[in-house]
Amino acid sequence: MTIRRNTIPARPHGQWAVDGTAPLNHNEVVKAADNGLNVRERIEKIYAIEGFDSIAADDLHGRFRWWGLYTQRRPGIDGGRTATLEPHELEDSCFMLRVRVDGGALSTQQLRVIGEISVEFGRGTADITDRHNIQVHWVQVEDVPEIFRRLDAVGLSTVETAGDVPRVILGSPVAGIAKDEIVDPTWAIGEIVRRYIGDPELANLPRKYKTAITGHPSHDVVHEINDVAFVAMVHPELGVGFDLWVGGALSVAPRLGERLGAFVTEAQVPDVWVAVTSLFRDYGYRRLRNKARMKFLLADWGPAKLRQVLQDEFLGYQLPDGPPAPQPTRSGDHVGVHEQKDGRFYIGAAPFVGRVSGPALIAVADLAESAGSHRVRLTPYQKLLVLDVPAEHVAAVVVGLRENGLEAEPGPFRRSTLACTGLEFCKFAIVETKTTAVATIGALEERLGDLGHLQPISLHISGCPSSCARIQTADIGLKGQLVMDDDGEQVPGYQVHLGGGLSSVDRAEAGLGRTVRGLKVTADGIAEYVERVVRRYVQDRATTHATPATDATPGTDATPEGADATPETFATWAHRAPESSLR
Repeated sequence: MTIRRNTIPARPHGQWAVDGTAPLNHNEVVKAADNGLNVRERIEKIYAIEGFDSIAADDLHGRFRWWGLYTQRRPGIDGGRTATLEPHELEDSCFMLRVRVDGGALSTQQLRVIGEISVEFGRGTADITDRHNIQVHWVQVEDVPEIFRRLDAVGLSTVETAGDVPRVILGSPVAGIAKDEIVDPTWAIGEIVRRYIGDPELANLPRKYKTAITGHPSHDVVHEINDVAFVAMVHPELGVGFDLWVGGALSVAPRLGERLGAFVTEAQVPDVWVAVTSLFRDYGYRRLRNKARMKFLLADWGPAKLRQVLQDEFLGYQLPDGPPAPQPTRSGDHVGVHEQKDGRFYIGAAPFVGRVSGPALIAVADLAESAGSHRVRLTPYQKLLVLDVPAEHVAAVVVGLRENGLEAEPGPFRRSTLACTGLEFCKFAIVETKTTAVATIGALEERLGDLGHLQPISLHISGCPSSCARIQTADIGLKGQLVMDDDGEQVPGYQVHLGGGLSSVDRAEAGLGRTVRGLKVTADGIAEYVERVVRRYVQDRATTHATPATDATPGTDATPEGADATPETFATWAHRAPESSLR
């Protein structure tokens, strides 16, 4: 006797290549009804004339993002109400505007124009993000056409800096100038932008899509947490090219990218990029937005299947196998004074967690030009570089940057702390971040000033679970939430993540941080907690040596004559330390 079982057919994922293009949720309906790129015409011809109240809801909360416009948080709404209010109740009638800077490369003229836009239309606000963008706040829709006009005039744009599109391309900040560069990726980045950014055929992806390309051995573009990435290396038989990565992203379901094991030549990069992007467009999951990033497709398919589909259906040829890129050789934040391959210098400087201002950007443009430079770069670490500085002007540029809030000789925590926009402007935030980070940096550099040789310990602060400040890949990552203080009151605070990091001089492979059950800290208790855990690390860390040593014990830095001591990194210690040491 055969027993028949009733089976419920699996619900479709919304993959265009499998399930067809019929939209399965409201976001997909909005995108299918009108391409987000088309909203610029309505902004210029209708909304800028008739004002904020004239903006259609699907444009305001959807398509405006295709042109880098988000309504910002209405002042006075505390973080405890973020999850309980509707978008229209949270938002102000002003916008955050995001300027796209592919490869992080700006001329001083472009930097000055952004500064002028900030001063005239954004109350002087400006933030350098950790994705090569500059964000300006307090923008009125009536001013957007003039802002677009000024950006267009100097070759800049806000296009596709948000939305379900190819976002800004991270590129090595020292492309074309570094003495130890493997290959300059500027051409490849430029070709992708020229051919594909703003292309309607690629302006309706399942979700956001992030790209990173570096030709520098420091791996300075956080490639492991991008949807697609190209990392320079030298193939033993085929020469210089790139190692192809896919599927990295953080947020509430973090997943590190994976190598496809494929070697890509410089000339192939644009074609491979559009092939991977098209694969994501056609096979990415669209039904549930919280499952729509490339990382979920990679998790289900695995790198071997994804590579085969890429080659068979989108490239039309097989990519040769290739080895991984070597471990980084030096820091990828590029802070400090460094000689270029042409004998001039670039100077990398740290603002406080990316917070600058319109007047400061104008002043930096003037300062660079006074030294004979016409180029600056942004980094994925919320830093700014001035390029092409002659030796005789280096000292003056360092001082001039300092006078404008950018430090080329920062302390360890100013150098290594990131923070997202936070409660001040972001509708998704639960807690404040920027002001908290600045206060914490000052307190830590005073509290831990006696540890003069302490290597930078990265501290990343996010105002919500979205992890825009990359909390899972920091030595100490803080995820914003409401917590209970010692008096039982609900106050702004953070869940603590420990021991995360990307590939670096001290770390061969990326890894996510660990959490400890119940380990949370109030916003005003961050400095006290970080001091406590760092001092425990310094006390407990092990020390290894390049040569055998018998007289060095854990917790000491004793070094036998002729041996090179390597203290255990904070991340390594944090993953092995007992929970009691991490509280």
